[in-house]
Amino acid sequence: MQMTINGYVAGPNGENDWMTWNPDDEFMDFINSHFNSSDTILLGRKMADAGFIKYWEDALEKNPDTPFAKQIVETPKVIFTKTLDKSTWNNTTLAKGNLAEEIASLKKQNGKDIIVFGGAGFVSSLIKEGLIDEYYLIINPTAMGNGMTIFNSLDRIQKFTPIQAKLYPGGKTVLSYMPKND
Repeated sequence: MQMTINGYVAGPNGENDWMTWNPDDEFMDFINSHFNSSDTILLGRKMADAGFIKYWEDALEKNPDTPFAKQIVETPKVIFTKTLDKSTWNNTTLAKGNLAEEIASLKKQNGKDIIVFGGAGFVSSLIKEGLIDEYYLIINPTAMGNGMTIFNSLDRIQKFTPIQAKLYPGGKTVLSYMPKND
């Protein structure tokens, strides 16, 4: 999850113009290796509606030699929704049932890891239900006074076990954690 140094993952209206993009080779190696360990992408309906899928399809169409765009387009995506009856996006299925049951069912399937791209409300729901096994927080060297967060739905203190902290030459820091189940 991309976020500012003060914990916002989007502007008040979902803006992401605060994200810095200075991808050094080392950061891209991290992104690619992390993504290569996954074979399913989870998205909330709002993020899918906001153009995540279209953005990557357009990026691939403009430059077919972009491996990351190709991976995102080709990787099966599960869209969590309570309002849609059918998917209008390529390579997607809808999950309309109970969040915890849907995630448990996905985790039981053979394959690689599952990666979550968001949005903020969807990720907040996953956090509240204790459904995330590892967190990768990509801290951008920016701050803003107001915006969306992902930890605001917690009704208790959540403690974490640190896995790694890494500053990349382009300015982003990746913090990785596992939740403690005390």
